[in-house]
Order: sequence, then structure tokens, then C-alpha cells
Amino acid sequence: MLLLVATFFMAFVLLLYMLSPLISPKPLALPGAHVVVTGGSSGIGKCIAIECYKQGAFITLVARNEDRLLQAKKEIEKHSINDKQVVLCISVDVSQDYSQVENVIKQAQEKLGPVDMLVNCAGMSISGKFEDVEVSTFERLMSINYLGSVYPSRAVITTMKERRVGRIVFLSSQAGQVGLFGFTAYSSSKFAIRGLAEALQMEVKPYNVYVTVAYPPDTDTPGFAEENKTKPLETRLISETTSICTPEQVAKQIVKDAIVVTMGLFRMLSLLYLRSFDTIIRRCMVERTKYEITDKTA
Repeated sequence: MLLLVATFFMAFVLLLYMLSPLISPKPLALPGAHVVVTGGSSGIGKCIAIECYKQGAFITLVARNEDRLLQAKKEIEKHSINDKQVVLCISVDVSQDYSQVENVIKQAQEKLGPVDMLVNCAGMSISGKFEDVEVSTFERLMSINYLGSVYPSRAVITTMKERRVGRIVFLSSQAGQVGLFGFTAYSSSKFAIRGLAEALQMEVKPYNVYVTVAYPPDTDTPGFAEENKTKPLETRLISETTSICTPEQVAKQIVKDAIVVTMGLFRMLSLLYLRSFDTIIRRCMVERTKYEITDKTA
């Protein structure tokens, strides 16, 4: 009996996997697209910008440090495929003031056109045992890792919905799927990203806007090196059991998943459950449109 259930389960998963290309959105064409990358001056963000630039995209890099931004700009421009491509640099803290973030996104759109894809890479990690981590650190990580993704996404979402096209990518972490020793502050901020992304996807899907979340493992970046300085012994021992990826490897996979929206195992299994919610949302959207038309003609 158990074997029969397992066989049925595997067949069901395989069926969903085979059907996923049929229900996935049309791939986003990167040549000529405007891609905004926050936290784009180093690490995974910079590598994502390079990967998109290699495919013909126009890039807006957003980060706090102007010197690092200009250095990243020079590195990215080496990978151009035509002389029309542009790398725009904007220095701003995406976690502090929404009005500032909104203004810089407007500036970027005035220069390079509407944002086709936003990649939220701004973030940081501080580890330590729960009672040793200052309360201000919890607030700081929630501000940078969570609000630092909310603000840019909020600034681009209206235009994406109006154009009926767009991709928003959130960079979470393996620690955003599984809570780990020493990461009470970091994990909670990255778990929040998942909730935001899943709820937002349900809202924007009827407008042909798609959201993806990346859960990269330990990656050899300047941020990871800084994180290692505060890791408790137990956390370091856990890290030693896992392999470390290069930012280039992670970036390629993130861009691939964002262009062609793919579904993981758990996403596929929840598909039928979420479809009923999607139906409700579409019905509400149709009814709201009818009321708006009626009001205009009345």
C-alpha cells in the first residue's frame, strides 16, 4: 500500500513538472530590457547585473557606496554586446526613506525607460546567539533585508501592472527556508521575504507580473566574509558541512529562473491549492472592471 501511494505521488509530481512549461508565463526578453539591481555594487548583485548586461540589458545599479558603484560600473561595461547599452549608477539607501527610493526609481525610468525587471539584492547578515544579539540588530536587519526589498518593489509595481509586464526578484537565503542556530535575527528577516513574495505574486499575477524568490546557499561574497566574523562556533560548524558557491554560479541561476519563471517541488505541489485562489482573484478583477465601466458610463 505504501509503495502504491509513493508511486502515485511521484507520478503526480512528474505530471505537474511536465505541465509547468504550459502554464508558465512567456519568457522575458533581456535584450533592450531595463533591469534594476539593488545591492548591485558587489557580490551576487553585481554578478546578476553582469549576467543581464551580457544578454543585452540596460542596467541601473543601486547601492549606498558611490566608489563601489563606479567600480562595479566599469566591470559591468566590459561585458557589453552593443554600443547602445548603458549602466546607470544611483547611490541611495533603499531601506531608510521610501520617498527617496521612489524618486531614484523615477529618475532611472526617465533615463532608461520603464523597469522590466527588479532584482532586490540589498541585504546583510549578522549572526549571534539570540540573547547576545542587540535589539537594534533585529531592527537593522529587518529594515535592510525586508524593507530594503519592500520599498523598491513598491516603487516599480504600479508601472509594471499598467504595462502588463514585469519581473520582481527577491533574494532570500537558505536561512529563509530553515531557521538555523545563530541566525535568529537574519533568518526572521529572510523568512519575511518569502511571505511578502508569495502574497505579492497572488496580487500581481493577473497583470502578467511575476515574482521569484532565490534561496542561495553560502556564497563567496564580501558579505559572507563579513558574516563569518560574528558566527558562533555552532554556526560555523554547520556552515562547514555545506559547500560554498561562487556569486557567478548563483547569479546565472537567479537570472535564468527570473526570465523563465520555473516552479520548485513544493511550488508545484501547492499549484492546485493556489489555483482556486487565483480564480477568486480574477473573478474580483473582472467584477471591479465592470463596475468601473458602469460608473464611467452612468
